[in-house]
Amino acid sequence: MKTLKKILIVIGIIIAIPLVAALFIKQDYAVEEEIVINVTKSEVFAYIKQLKNQDHFSKWASMDPNMKKTYTGTDGQVGFISAWESEDENVGAGEQEIKKITEGERIDFELRFLKPFQSTEAAYMITENVAQNQTKVKWGFTGRSEYPSNLFLLFMDFEKMVGDDFQTGLQNLKNILENNKQ
Repeated sequence: MKTLKKILIVIGIIIAIPLVAALFIKQDYAVEEEIVINVTKSEVFAYIKQLKNQDHFSKWASMDPNMKKTYTGTDGQVGFISAWESEDENVGAGEQEIKKITEGERIDFELRFLKPFQSTEAAYMITENVAQNQTKVKWGFTGRSEYPSNLFLLFMDFEKMVGDDFQTGLQNLKNILENNKQ
């Protein structure tokens, strides 16, 4: 009986340590990438404001050519929803809604992931003048992982996982917009 009691105490400690540690681990996370595009800010904003255009530059949009896409509302306006569904577990299912537009400056989205996991995250795209024909585009998202699942943030590198995909998308965006100017 003493051995069983010691085993249970050890198991309890093993379970308690990560739960206590999770109390001290951040719950919020953010990723932001940027690129300079040699096109005017108004042209860049007009392009990224149309959510359907993400199909041309977003890495995720190209991951499954058989992905089913549906759209609701008027593209480029608050309330427009772009939904996707894929059999590919890396793509899953979800939707993205335009929540706020600060004309010529910023677009805020809400990402609602449905499969393979459920989550809601805020995303955005920002345009800034660098020069007359140069625009800095920032693409990012923020999220929160509630206790005790925030423990997994220690093992997840969102900057690597999502940041690389944002950077690929931004480079695609740059190529599209700059090649259309020539």
